[in-house]
Amino acid sequence: MEKIAVIGAGLIGRAWAMVFARAGHPVKLWDNDAGAVPKALGLIEEAVREMHGFGLVTEDPKAVSARVVSAATLAEALKEADYVQENTSERVDVKRQVYAHMDAAAPPSCILASSTSTIPTSVFSEGLKGRHRCIVAHPVNPPHVVPVVELSPALWTAPEVVQRCTALHEKVGQVPIVVKKEVQGFILNRLQAALLNEAWRLVKEDYVTVDDLDKCLKDGLGLRWSFMGPFETIDLNAPGGVPDYAQRYGPVLYEMMKDVKIAPWDEALIAKVTAERRKVMSQAQHAEREAWRDRRLMALIAHKRAMAAKK
Repeated sequence: MEKIAVIGAGLIGRAWAMVFARAGHPVKLWDNDAGAVPKALGLIEEAVREMHGFGLVTEDPKAVSARVVSAATLAEALKEADYVQENTSERVDVKRQVYAHMDAAAPPSCILASSTSTIPTSVFSEGLKGRHRCIVAHPVNPPHVVPVVELSPALWTAPEVVQRCTALHEKVGQVPIVVKKEVQGFILNRLQAALLNEAWRLVKEDYVTVDDLDKCLKDGLGLRWSFMGPFETIDLNAPGGVPDYAQRYGPVLYEMMKDVKIAPWDEALIAKVTAERRKVMSQAQHAEREAWRDRRLMALIAHKRAMAAKK
């Protein structure tokens, strides 16, 4: 099994460590904050036990957690690594510095992948001797539950690196997609941005309450989108498939959105949405609700796996 190094022991780093460990890979976890890793190891044990309860981990949780070990230094974490998942600050200067160190310390064949949500591979890898092995592997939070990962190479990323990265993520149970050319925000965030900007506009212009808009997704579109994408959805929503749907609804949808202008979320709008959300859930319940979200997601993933096995 490939040896994995996870750099950064925060929420995303911990989740990645679990993704690889539950698939049988040895993982070395390092953080520049010496106290972060011991804390992370304890949280990983708890989370693996919880995943076991939902059937997302089938072997002894202790055996899975034991595959994640602390590395004293960055060099030690990278020494024999085949694949690195970096999870440091979302700052270009930090990424460039970390990648320079990783490129110098990691074995020549090791893939250097970043969890960045906003920074293209070309920005932090240009000028590196090993820039051909650098790639973004952008997850969805939390990646140990939500499996999609966006692989976004630079122009100079070797095709073999993209292929190896895709194969590794498929093997560990993730769902990789390839971003064919660099674009700000990758794919998932751009889709999310389109929906969110329209959601904020509809609330700002007082067409709907925050809670009712959420219901449209969780009790409407989200039900279909939990197992079908938008193109499969429209293909099935018209008797003649995509061409039929495009003919029936394409002009209407275009007219509906052609004059919509995106505006920044101003302070008054943010305050309005916040006030409506606090009526539904107090800020004191935030951590509890996060845990609830993760449990619901685990149950949904377990259901999807069970249904997929019945195809």
